[in-house]
Amino acid sequence: MLVIASGLAAAIPLLFYLFLIWIFDRYDREPLDMVLKNYLWGAIGAIIFAIIGSLILSGIFSPFFTDEFLVDRFETVVVAPFVEELTKGLFLLITFRSKKFDNLTDGIVYGGAIGLGFGMTENFLYFITYGTTVADWIIIVIIRTLFSAVMHCVSTATFGAFLGYSKYRGKKFRYILPTIGMAIAMFIHFAWNFSVSMESLAPLGFLFMGVTIVIFIIVFAVSVAGEKKIIYNELVEEAQSGLIPVEHLFIISSPQRNSKGWVEESIRKLYIKAATRLAFRKMQLKYAKGINADFYKNDIDNHRLFIRNLLSSINPV
Repeated sequence: MLVIASGLAAAIPLLFYLFLIWIFDRYDREPLDMVLKNYLWGAIGAIIFAIIGSLILSGIFSPFFTDEFLVDRFETVVVAPFVEELTKGLFLLITFRSKKFDNLTDGIVYGGAIGLGFGMTENFLYFITYGTTVADWIIIVIIRTLFSAVMHCVSTATFGAFLGYSKYRGKKFRYILPTIGMAIAMFIHFAWNFSVSMESLAPLGFLFMGVTIVIFIIVFAVSVAGEKKIIYNELVEEAQSGLIPVEHLFIISSPQRNSKGWVEESIRKLYIKAATRLAFRKMQLKYAKGINADFYKNDIDNHRLFIRNLLSSINPV
């Protein structure tokens, strides 16, 4: 019974968090299968590698400690933030190579998915290990669902945000920004683990995570608004050229695009998807070189042709 209850308590809230993150990315929503792959990496792959890495580092440094309590504290405060953020971020580097990984928002979504997957598995292990009484179990579920698991989400999303922001910058920034992002992710993890491992600092830990979560939400909201601006700015040229109607320019770059009636319903979703992808391909082309530039130019032409044919199908000449 404990295992079933713990499994449900670990999975349901974090899958709900994942859904909120995915749905909030309203203008250029990431493929659900890719989001779930990152979530599963966090839940399985990152956990396995984190356990292995922690055992190796603990084995190296434990001989320097004579007190078992200090060994546990070292593993919690130093080893865990270092190893776990690296193992969570590993798959994010693979996702980063995808042409669907466009910007800061995408980094937040994919990074957040990995962190939530990791938090789900870690929560389950904590629930079945330390939930010795009903009261203890409930307290652990509440604290870890509202704070610890969210910490994993925010920390890895932070690395993802810096990774995404660096994608179309110069080579120097492609190395510097992800390094800064990883350092901040490790600090968030360290600060939380350090504070809650000391009873006197626990209130500060909860305050720190509360502020960090608020900052995360604000950055995410600003980033999503930035995607709206990208869509509008990049499609202005398409409206001026007559590819898309001018009135559609404002609708496609706003939440109104999800409403019915402004275009034939049979093509609305395809039209939105194609126009959005066209806008982001044009943005990406500005920073691309060589083979990548050729790919984006060709994809832009294909999307323009697709949109032209799509609109012609409902407005035949």
